[in-house]
Amino acid sequence: MFFLRILSALPLGILYIFSDFLFFIAYRLVGYRRKMVMKNLRNSFPEKTEAECRAIERQFYKNLCDYAVETLKLLTISKEDLAKRMQFTDIGIIEKYKSQGQSVVILSSHQFNWEWLLTSGNFNLPVPVDFVYQPQRNQLFEKFSMQCRTRFGAHGISRYNVARELIKRKAIQRGVAIVSDQYPGLGSDKKYQTKFLGQDTVFFLGAYQIAQLTQYPAVYARVKKIKRGYYQASFVDIAEPPYEKDDYTMIENYIRAVEDTIHESPAGWLWSHNRWKTRHLEQAAKKQ
Repeated sequence: MFFLRILSALPLGILYIFSDFLFFIAYRLVGYRRKMVMKNLRNSFPEKTEAECRAIERQFYKNLCDYAVETLKLLTISKEDLAKRMQFTDIGIIEKYKSQGQSVVILSSHQFNWEWLLTSGNFNLPVPVDFVYQPQRNQLFEKFSMQCRTRFGAHGISRYNVARELIKRKAIQRGVAIVSDQYPGLGSDKKYQTKFLGQDTVFFLGAYQIAQLTQYPAVYARVKKIKRGYYQASFVDIAEPPYEKDDYTMIENYIRAVEDTIHESPAGWLWSHNRWKTRHLEQAAKKQ
């Protein structure tokens, strides 16, 4: 961790030179998951030409490498510098719920840079932030992630302790943040099947379950990359309580909002994930 802090203390300009080197290695030499990335792009954008998909692929890898060094920078970046680089707009939606004495569920997606979104949200939003996370097997990565995410006051909630922690902290007016576009990796995960980017896709229902349990309104945090090292976050309403049982309007509204973000900035989403695993569709079908 000490070595990581030394690297993190370097100016972002120098770290971006390292990012360019990472891009050369990952994209040109190693070809890190390039087959999967292109498969995902072709299936998601059948209307685009091969050249257009290749252009998105190339920019995606540049964004991915920038994401790596930007996340490393979270160990040492100042609040003032991060505030300049991740600007928040349309927070009036959350201020509205705060004035009503309500906490809120904040759904985000794997749109670069979601780590800066979470960390800076702690001092840009009018409420403190709790975030739901998946514990990592690698203890060094777990420690690194938690130090970055909690630097400015966020409270982490393991996905295995969500119900208990939500009840324990129900008196605290806050935003409960969850990145909800990841694939549901456990067989026990409750899954919701729908069309996403034109493909049969299953979604993890964690955010829906949190909203059902708490009866909090839900908003979507949309991230847009303005230029290298600068982002803008905005918020849109996606659902308000009361939530009826088996009414998946909230999750559908979220999914369509994520689609809109991806179509506006296709190179900004995490295409290197194996998002469309057949076994998840099979598991979802068995439970229907």
